[in-house]
Amino acid sequence: MKPINVGLLGIGTVGGGTFTVLKRNAEEIARRAGRPIQITVVADKNLELAREVTGGACRLTDDAFAVVADPGVDIVVELIGGYGVAKELVLKAIANGKHVVTANKALLATHGNEIFAAAQAKGVIVAFEAAVAGGIPIIKALREGLSANRIEWIAGIINGTTNFILSEMRDKQLPFATVLKEAQQLGYAEADPTFDIEGVDAAHKLTIMSAIAFGCSMSFDKAHIEGISKLEATDIKYAEQLGYRIKLLGITKRTAEGVELRVHPTLIPAKRLIANVEGAMNAVLVKGDAVGPTLYYGKGAGAEPTASAIIADLVDVTRMHTADPWHRVPHLAFQPEAMIDLPILPLSEVITSYYLRLRVEDKPGVLADITRILADQQISIDAMVQREPDEGELQTDIIMLTHQTREKNVDAAIAKIEGLSVVTGKITRLRLEELL
Repeated sequence: MKPINVGLLGIGTVGGGTFTVLKRNAEEIARRAGRPIQITVVADKNLELAREVTGGACRLTDDAFAVVADPGVDIVVELIGGYGVAKELVLKAIANGKHVVTANKALLATHGNEIFAAAQAKGVIVAFEAAVAGGIPIIKALREGLSANRIEWIAGIINGTTNFILSEMRDKQLPFATVLKEAQQLGYAEADPTFDIEGVDAAHKLTIMSAIAFGCSMSFDKAHIEGISKLEATDIKYAEQLGYRIKLLGITKRTAEGVELRVHPTLIPAKRLIANVEGAMNAVLVKGDAVGPTLYYGKGAGAEPTASAIIADLVDVTRMHTADPWHRVPHLAFQPEAMIDLPILPLSEVITSYYLRLRVEDKPGVLADITRILADQQISIDAMVQREPDEGELQTDIIMLTHQTREKNVDAAIAKIEGLSVVTGKITRLRLEELL
């Protein structure tokens, strides 16, 4: 049968992995897809690198726009990244009637609504399994495997860099800055790690999963994003003593008031499986009303794990290449006309539990003043630890875990407690999720 011809835009780490795996497993992939899948042209500014990776097995060009206009190309794989030229290339490929496979979570989270509308109008597929959690097939699970369920919530460790840093901080009791340097030396963190450590990368991925889970539009601009750069090793140690691990989680929940969309460091009970995901690994926990909690675990980055997801998309597109567009799986799981607008809850209205660490003077009556303020804001305490001060020390730490309460109540309580003369500096506040 006639092969499907693929134009590959970008042959860096992931592009090289895709070329290698597709070539290595060509026969197996063709058996699954029903016809051969071959990369016929590669576009990259570094032609020398492209030549080295491909070994002259396909045509090379430094003009990506020529590839998306090439009538001999059936599927365009976009691995350039970013929001600018990548968006232009994807939209031109769609306009030219070509299917698109992309790993570009930033592009989809910010411009996905426009891109999917264009693809729907043109009757082509935009596939993006590799955009979230690397080689873990979480998009397919959400779009197809769990389609009988009303998804209640998703909580994911979806950035390997931050998970590696938090694992090292806990295991070695080292400060954030020290572990970040180690992560950069090992290649887990970029020279500029801002997108990773400040939670932006995780928020891009969470935005995509939330839209698929709840059948609503991409709302990246409304997500609450909080990274790990200000997290202290002290809090990781205290959390451990209380039976919790701290992970950077992407959390999206459907509530009666709207959808929660938030990324932040989170305390999780140490007995939960997801709390024990260490190093640069990813894991996504999905709660469906029928199936209950399901966990998806694996490598969230890397050349071949990500290539695995890209090629899975190529196989899917090849199978559905000639199918009537109405018989394909919708881009965001729900039929386009059935998508709904759901409000994204501001963080102030989110209800969860909290970890609070206060530095206070070691004298009678301090705890009574603090608990009175908490009670006034309808915040009840679940657990508390007061560290015994060292000899001669005049201040001590109090750590409190609260029952569930609304974020704005905690904001108000913190403002009042910080105003007490016996409280030193700022209160550390982290959110806590039981994930039941």
